[in-house]
Amino acid sequence: MRYVIIGNGVASVGAIEAIRKRDKEGSITVLADEDRPCYGRPLISYYLEGMTELCRMDYRPSGFYAANGAELLLSSPAESIDARAHKVVSGGKEHIYDKLLIATGSSPVVPPTEGYDGVERKFTFNKLSDALALEKAVDKSTRVLIVGAGLTGLKAAEGLYARAGHITVVDMADRVLPAVTDAESSGMIRRHLERKGIEFRLSDRVEKYCDGYALLHGGEEIDFDVLVTAVGVRPNTSLAESIGCVCECTASDGRRYRGIVTGSDGSTNVEDVYAAGDCSLTYDVTRGEIRPVFIQPNAYMQGETAGTYMSGGECAERAYLPVNAGGFLGLHMITAGAFDGEPLTLSDDGSYRKLFVKDGKLRGFIMIGEYPRVGILTDIVRRGVPLGREELASLAKQPQLAALGMDYVRSVLGKEDR
Repeated sequence: MRYVIIGNGVASVGAIEAIRKRDKEGSITVLADEDRPCYGRPLISYYLEGMTELCRMDYRPSGFYAANGAELLLSSPAESIDARAHKVVSGGKEHIYDKLLIATGSSPVVPPTEGYDGVERKFTFNKLSDALALEKAVDKSTRVLIVGAGLTGLKAAEGLYARAGHITVVDMADRVLPAVTDAESSGMIRRHLERKGIEFRLSDRVEKYCDGYALLHGGEEIDFDVLVTAVGVRPNTSLAESIGCVCECTASDGRRYRGIVTGSDGSTNVEDVYAAGDCSLTYDVTRGEIRPVFIQPNAYMQGETAGTYMSGGECAERAYLPVNAGGFLGLHMITAGAFDGEPLTLSDDGSYRKLFVKDGKLRGFIMIGEYPRVGILTDIVRRGVPLGREELASLAKQPQLAALGMDYVRSVLGKEDR
């Protein structure tokens, strides 16, 4: 069997490991667009901050590809796919496949703003190369403007905090992290960062980039030396679209999502072609429909699932859900699932806990501050565990396995990988 994997992120690693569990002899070719083996992308802000080193960012040890008999071709992005002939072209060379995994990830969105092309020092914050470039561009005299107050924008601010002279964050939304927090938790994070000296201009947008400053829609001028755009990402679907893969779906709320639509086995609508990771859409267990689930653990599981089926195996259907976790200059946040149902809120100095319960089940949660064993909550959301009032009260204070009954404890201790 000949396997070709386009992309070299976490999903690709999951696929390689799953394939090798079942097929020890088949060839695996990995076409990577970057110039280094797979690394943990969530670590790029910590590298920029000086909290980790390049040698500690690899997702697997240096001998991983050789040990698994995988040919890794760096700086070799796929240029085209011929699904009928089962071949991929990269660098003018043809790679024949029996099974193909598209794991092309996503790319930063850059809004078409007047004057943007004339900004000399402009960056995005999606890859290690972005962090390396910012490392060279910023010093203590640098005024940084970050457009976007979502997770990427705030992580960029954290990474640059100790390097830059001043940081201003602009966003059209009326609060930071609008997609993954509520008003109260968002306010806690914003106030924490403001106390550190980071400034925010919310409910506003950049109208025009001028010589050394940005003109906001509201009329304010913000001086800057370095610009970081962090308004979101777009799944890399062009290759998949070129061979007829379905790359869009409409959710029950009417929102349209871009991404390669996959089944529970990672397959697309094109024969022998699979997809995984940020380029794809899959089943969100909390919403009960196909949606984006763009986080690293989900990407690995998607790749692992696809690799299992590509190599002729089967596995239990995975329960994917959105999870967002991060630290912002010492303040920790984790959110998961859907924010619907009845809220149960607890807060004290420096912490905030909000659970969302519907039909006797935990649907999602928002946690700000130190909160041990939060993985128990994530697992409960994923599994749809029924909850009583006493169990809910215990969860709100601090999750304990024993408080959830022996049936749940046995299921956790004896569960198979999901």
